Amino acid sequence: MNETFLIIGGGQSGSQAVDSLRREGFDGRLVLVGEEQELPYQRPPLSKKYLAGEMSDDRLPFRHRAFYEEHRVDLRLGTRVLRLDCAARVAELDGGERIRYDRALLALGAAPRRLACPGAQLPGVHVLRSAADAAAIRARFSPDARVVIVGGGYIGLETAATCRHLGLSATVLEMADRVMNRVVAPAVSAYFERAHRAHGVRIDCGARVAAIEGRDRVERVICADGSRHDADIVIVGIGATPVVDLALASGLAVEDGILVDERCRTSDPSVFAAGDCTNHPSPHYGRRLRLESVDNAFEQAKVAASNMVGKDVIHDRVPWFWSDQYQHKLLIVGLSAGHDRVVVRGEPDSGAFSVLYLRDRELIVLESVDDSKDYMAARKLIASRARIDPARAQDRHRELKDCLA
Repeated sequence: MNETFLIIGGGQSGSQAVDSLRREGFDGRLVLVGEEQELPYQRPPLSKKYLAGEMSDDRLPFRHRAFYEEHRVDLRLGTRVLRLDCAARVAELDGGERIRYDRALLALGAAPRRLACPGAQLPGVHVLRSAADAAAIRARFSPDARVVIVGGGYIGLETAATCRHLGLSATVLEMADRVMNRVVAPAVSAYFERAHRAHGVRIDCGARVAAIEGRDRVERVICADGSRHDADIVIVGIGATPVVDLALASGLAVEDGILVDERCRTSDPSVFAAGDCTNHPSPHYGRRLRLESVDNAFEQAKVAASNMVGKDVIHDRVPWFWSDQYQHKLLIVGLSAGHDRVVVRGEPDSGAFSVLYLRDRELIVLESVDDSKDYMAARKLIASRARIDPARAQDRHRELKDCLA
């Protein structure tokens, strides 16, 4: 019997699922439906080299069209799936076509949060999630452009670094009391704040945007404290929400993402989901997680593909994240919820240091700044639930693997 597997979504998970399914030996009909017209492409460069104009369009896709032709993938780009009839296993497309499937994978990603304030719809106010978003922002860049970035997370700070690399004025408005407040320790926040200020970025923390003003396009950003920031371009980077509309329309279970089990299967056994759109159980952490992570999207897609072809594979990956800002690389492995101690390893002023989060001496997270050696060691230590001696760990002359309790 010639089965049909349907992949819905053209991001990291969708592209990886195509490759994994063929590697797993699936020889049936493989259909990939994506809302964007472009071939599935990388998103991390959008706030960096692609935004700066240093990466051409043809380098952005994961794979070129020949790959999909060689692997007999029926590409339906610029197309949206409106609903899955899970009982009949039929997908309804926006053009009226209906595709019968045996297994489906939802790789829908996440959508950027938008400002909800007066003037948020003015021309010149952008989010940065797609190649089209990056191209639209880049088209507005000029030597004297004043860029105001709302949000001091990864996207906001990476974008600020790119703006300064291009010689543009950049101001970051962050509502919390420090940048990257939700994801890194205070020492790491302070390090990157100093780096950005040294490059000429203005950072205002505790700043809540109240309105955006302008006649025909954005001219300034007004904060709740009355401060005013002149702007030619506003870039909003305040997080993202999982895309779940299709899952809801199809009757699948949703709760802060599409609910999947440890095999990436949704509440319908013939439908799987992977990536930023999912809420999945983590055997390692003993709770459910929703992650916005390239690595998680990649790994879940591989697990989903294996289970779609009848194997029995569990997703139990310790997550990791990264951010490139100027010449600095931030690497994070693990999740910090429930920690009871924080250890700073090395001196931030030295230019390379790490922060360890412990729970009853078990290493559960490491944040490294310009120190890939600590990061690589931590991946193994966290996965094995290693316990760390805090006093030893503070000594950077010791290898991290030699700091066990």
